[in-house]
Amino acid sequence: MLNRAVLIGRLTRDPEVSISKKGDRERAVARFSIAYNRRYRKGEEWVDEPHFFDVRAFGKLAKVIADRYHKGDLVFVEGRLSQDRWETEEGEKRSRITIVADTVRLLRTKGESVTVEDANGGGREDYEDEVDVDL
Repeated sequence: MLNRAVLIGRLTRDPEVSISKKGDRERAVARFSIAYNRRYRKGEEWVDEPHFFDVRAFGKLAKVIADRYHKGDLVFVEGRLSQDRWETEEGEKRSRITIVADTVRLLRTKGESVTVEDANGGGREDYEDEVDVDL
């Protein structure tokens, strides 16, 4: 089986960070949303269809995202899909799909190229590379 999600989009708001406690263990949780605009041709006209995705990141990655990323930033997100299920007080069943991020990279526009900043650390905190991305 396979569960991977890879997206590039813009942050719709500043990331929100909280501390999650599980027993004696604490870890940071960053929550943010990204917007992706699907563009397709309908007859003679181009149509933009926006899509919004909720993302969660944990631990060191969450702290880096909270410190460095802001509304409007272009980001690359790779992770897995997670389905949350709950029941309302009225007994209605609800669910939501969220991306749990393993990798988040900030893409900054510089002329016609994009600079990649890796938020995952692991000895790559100062990592920068030029990549070609059609924006």
